[in-house]
Amino acid sequence: MVTLPCFSWCPKICSPNGHAIFWICFFFFFFFGCAIVGGIWLGVWLCKSKGQVAPSDDEDPNCRFSKAAVAADSENCSEIGKDILRKNGSAVDAAIAALLCTSIMNPQCMGIGGGVIFTVMDSSGKVKIITSRETVPSNVTSDLLKSCPNTTDKWIGVPGEIRGYEAAHRLYGKLPWADLFQPTIKLAREGFPIPYYQGQHIPHKNGNLLKTGDTVKFEKLADTLEMIANEGPDVFYNGTIAKNLISDIQDAGGNLTRKDLELYEAKVTDAWNISLGEYKLYFPPPPSGGAILSLILNIMKGYKMNSEPKTTDEKILFYHRYIEALKFANELKTNISDPNFSSDEMAKKLTQDSFADSKRSLISSDKTRDPGINLYLDSIGTTHVSVLAEDGSAVSVTSSINDEFGSGVLSPSTGIILNNQLSDFCGRANSFSPGKRSRPPSNMAPSVLKSPSKTLVIGGSGSETIPPAVASALMNHLWFGKSLKEAIITPVVLVDSKISLLFALQDVVDGLEALGHKIAKFYNTVNAVEKAGSCISAWSDERKKGKAAGY
Repeated sequence: MVTLPCFSWCPKICSPNGHAIFWICFFFFFFFGCAIVGGIWLGVWLCKSKGQVAPSDDEDPNCRFSKAAVAADSENCSEIGKDILRKNGSAVDAAIAALLCTSIMNPQCMGIGGGVIFTVMDSSGKVKIITSRETVPSNVTSDLLKSCPNTTDKWIGVPGEIRGYEAAHRLYGKLPWADLFQPTIKLAREGFPIPYYQGQHIPHKNGNLLKTGDTVKFEKLADTLEMIANEGPDVFYNGTIAKNLISDIQDAGGNLTRKDLELYEAKVTDAWNISLGEYKLYFPPPPSGGAILSLILNIMKGYKMNSEPKTTDEKILFYHRYIEALKFANELKTNISDPNFSSDEMAKKLTQDSFADSKRSLISSDKTRDPGINLYLDSIGTTHVSVLAEDGSAVSVTSSINDEFGSGVLSPSTGIILNNQLSDFCGRANSFSPGKRSRPPSNMAPSVLKSPSKTLVIGGSGSETIPPAVASALMNHLWFGKSLKEAIITPVVLVDSKISLLFALQDVVDGLEALGHKIAKFYNTVNAVEKAGSCISAWSDERKKGKAAGY
């Protein structure tokens, strides 16, 4: 006879007739335990399937979500965009809601007093561009350029942001226009703790301003947003807001008129594209920086690198070639301008493989070239949002007020911070053309990549760093196999006439300096979302303390 162990919770098992009691207890607790475990597992699965359980940071970064995601500069704004998607909103709806949120979370970067470029891919894979960058006011003369580089209130361009939202929503919106504004209106009225990144850009010389963690409200801007939500975009361009805004701008010394606002129109065009292996890269035509991004990638893809350089010598050679490619890109930027005022034939040439081949042939492996152009690196008034919706549609959108807090002019009657986009003509143009969009060119390069099985939505902020930073992220992700997170936080290169700006390992820096490059540091941000099969990964650049959201 087998002797069974004694358990205090079932003492009769130890009796000679206890075998039956043991098996009754055993099966009771076995099935009871299975029921509990199974119930917990089922509950977690159901919650996840409904998007109620957010993935933790230690989950697979390449498969954090399964249906949709938003990557903005602020976690709050990513969450607002995600909530819009859950309510059956479109990718455009989510993008607009996230941008409106960013206008109060990071008002030093963007707002409705600036301009925007959308790259939108619908569920069928068709891509359109909506350009509503700021334009030159009608009464601005070239005499203003004589005062460069002094920053004055006269550098305000005609804001295009709201007309851009209007055009995008008209073509692709699902939810009512007003619904997209409500989350930000609520935040602006009730107040919220100043985020870390916004707090770093508030001057505290007099010691009286708010700081990180303090509660801030945007009550006047909330009134303005509510009016736009309820009355529509026209109230901004030819209604009450237009009247008050122009009065405030002119009181501050600006040149805008009511007529400038009334005549403003967003422009809808087809996307340009290039081939990158199995992908098509879709990007905006001039005056955006998309053609520059395509040139950089076309030059580099000719080296046929399908794995990350490993040795120090390989890394030095890779970065050396990349820096030389960026120099060609810088030199050719002046060929890109608003196509309404000049031909875009040269810009189209920049997207051709044959043109990239000719430039690559001029790159030596053992010596450097003179950069030949001076860039302006102090502009941080830009943000980017990437969105991927359940139906496969996607939005890559970049918005800007140009410099930090734009012109520094806050319209007291509307709460709107105005851009200083016209200052970018300084040193890059000899005259103004009223109605011209942006300077030649914009660095914005909101992009969507599509392959038979994958969709990648990507873009960045950081002025001159946008094309090289996006190019770097794409090379590291598509060619070197890094995750989105790894690709985005990888060292970024920028070149101007004085220095090559770079994050890199010291041995690589030493090798590049030996070739004649000068090394320093500069910060940028890239936000991206990708769907591969049933897995969606999303990453908001940590340099702005952003965080993506999805379900």
